[in-house]
Amino acid sequence: MDLTPQQKEEIKESRALKFETHRATVPALEDILYQPIPVLDHGFVRVIDYMGDDSAIVQAARVSYGKGTKKLSDDAGLINYLLRHQHTTPFEMCEIKYHVKVPIFIARQWIRHRTANVNEYSARYSVLDREFYIPNVDQLAMQSKQNHQGRGELLRGVEAQHVLDLLKEDATRNYDHYVEMLNEDPDGNVIDEEREGLARELARMNLTLNTYTQWYWKIDLHNLLHFLSLRADTHAQYEIRVYADAMLETIKRWVPIAHKAYLQYRVGGVSVSSAGLDIIKQLLAGKSVSQKNSKISKREWSELMATLGLEE
Repeated sequence: MDLTPQQKEEIKESRALKFETHRATVPALEDILYQPIPVLDHGFVRVIDYMGDDSAIVQAARVSYGKGTKKLSDDAGLINYLLRHQHTTPFEMCEIKYHVKVPIFIARQWIRHRTANVNEYSARYSVLDREFYIPNVDQLAMQSKQNHQGRGELLRGVEAQHVLDLLKEDATRNYDHYVEMLNEDPDGNVIDEEREGLARELARMNLTLNTYTQWYWKIDLHNLLHFLSLRADTHAQYEIRVYADAMLETIKRWVPIAHKAYLQYRVGGVSVSSAGLDIIKQLLAGKSVSQKNSKISKREWSELMATLGLEE
């Protein structure tokens, strides 16, 4: 991750500002406010602003559930109850805003989650930086033969190096042509006074998808937890999963009780169909059950057996 001297100074100035407020603040999150968390080779995630904390979830729940919540002894018990029973509206009372620097091909996957407010860096207005995501060798894998959207075994030796060379060569060449078409450098200075440059909104079409873009991304906690349940999962693509992992660490600082409940009921928990539950009951009763007479597919059977530690 590379920050310019100007960016470092802006972060320093932002962190130097102090405000008096009657709103809830979270010291653990304040400690990292504005500071970039490195992701991939040039990317980052940083918290820009937030609203609410664990107590905001509890307050919202007590408004909606009234006297029913008085039986719960503490905030943790209530938050656990809400997440366990998927009563997640109170989680929407908390919001957080991130500044994210991410490769374009991951941004396009990310933006499919349509539950956030997004404002992206404009390549119509500004010149994109000469920064590209080049994966480490241990991320260069061949296409999985079982999963149409997953990775298989790693590429090795000469073949892996050839792929790396192509990625670097293509990204660099295309960016050079991008600058040539613009006829201006990243600072807006004209390169050749004898000719006109192509409009930025057109020149950008030549850039490779591993070029980095940036955006501000604001989302409520309910939708953020859903995003993370998909993108921090081991089945998610590595390049988006590392961003989700970084954001999960910010949630741990921001709403530690909700974070713990999320790990308990979303990450550590599983969803079982009615047929799957019936199989579990039969197994607990000491009965013999096979996939053929289970009324579930081979895939669901394998997943259930793996969850129960009964892989065949």
